[in-house]
Amino acid sequence: MKILHVCYVGAYNEGWTYQENLLSKYHARLGYDVTLICIPKEYVQGKISISKDTDYINKDGVHVIRMPEKRNIGNKLIWYKNTEDILNQFMPDILFVHGPQFMDASVVAKYVKHNPNVKMYVDNHCDYSNSATNWLSKNILHKVFWRHTAHVLEPYTTKFYGVLPARVDFLVDLYHLPKEKCELLVMGGDDDYIKSAGTDDSIMAIRSKYNIDNKDFLIVTGGKIDKFKTQTLLLMEAVKKCNNRVKLIVFGSVAEELKNKVAELVDGEKVKYIGWIQPEESYNYFAAADLVVFPGRHSVFWEQVASQGIPMLVKDWSGTHHIDVGGNVEFLENDSTEELVKKIEYIVENPEHYKVMKKIAVDEGMKNFSYMEIAKRSIEM
Repeated sequence: MKILHVCYVGAYNEGWTYQENLLSKYHARLGYDVTLICIPKEYVQGKISISKDTDYINKDGVHVIRMPEKRNIGNKLIWYKNTEDILNQFMPDILFVHGPQFMDASVVAKYVKHNPNVKMYVDNHCDYSNSATNWLSKNILHKVFWRHTAHVLEPYTTKFYGVLPARVDFLVDLYHLPKEKCELLVMGGDDDYIKSAGTDDSIMAIRSKYNIDNKDFLIVTGGKIDKFKTQTLLLMEAVKKCNNRVKLIVFGSVAEELKNKVAELVDGEKVKYIGWIQPEESYNYFAAADLVVFPGRHSVFWEQVASQGIPMLVKDWSGTHHIDVGGNVEFLENDSTEELVKKIEYIVENPEHYKVMKKIAVDEGMKNFSYMEIAKRSIEM
């Protein structure tokens, strides 16, 4: 059985923990013959670059082909040269399309039309917080072009998946796709890293490195700190006001204009900032935590932490309550230091409540957000 992943929406980087990386990895792990076609662009040190690797087998056994552009209008409407040729050569049994927002949708739809035994699944990573945020984007790009490409794919698509509840709603509300065809397919964590990070030795190594005693209650947070995620600064302030047992490790890059503020809040004892780390390292830091706190907007780290069985305290964003699988998560309603202190101290000072959060996180979170399980669900295994 052959699966072809189509990744024409955004740059593709090896080693990242995005849906296209991990679904293709675990589809290959399940025994499928997996090929992934993507655009030539990748991120190098935060900037877009053209990859020199155009046709190769990656470490997960996935055949990756970067497709040359045929036509490009404003870096928004792009057609690729060899889409039809790859489809006819590879002859997939399953197509998994990452995002319906691409101009070669008609080529893909034509292939499935002429090969009716092929099953096609399409996921969506757009919602109103990251897309359609201005008049031109909403009314021209999404309502005209991407609604059209979504409808070109629709007759031949088995399921449309939103990777957040808000992204399921986006498919129905903005693209007018049939509600019965649109479902939630959560993102998650890489099972390999979850296993290695969760060992006693790995956890002890992190806590020892930063002088975190077994009696300390360790909070970890991670991700970019910029003008859109200044709530991390509130968390740093809150921990300084909490019970002395509470310690905080912060990782991630910091926007230039906020570096001085971060430096002022770091004290080396209760609040430690360790800089940017590799994506796979994040598993080790989260695994060492008693509680992970994300006081700002949603990121893929939320699902990763859920997959690791760690209780969370997160911002109450509309359309992200899927992260709560029965009590592993508590939600923050306001951007305030006072609320953070109150919530953290309640969890710390009520160990029975924390034990319930932890049990649900392990029993339900790890099962629901495992990428092996997500990979199975994605193709209705």
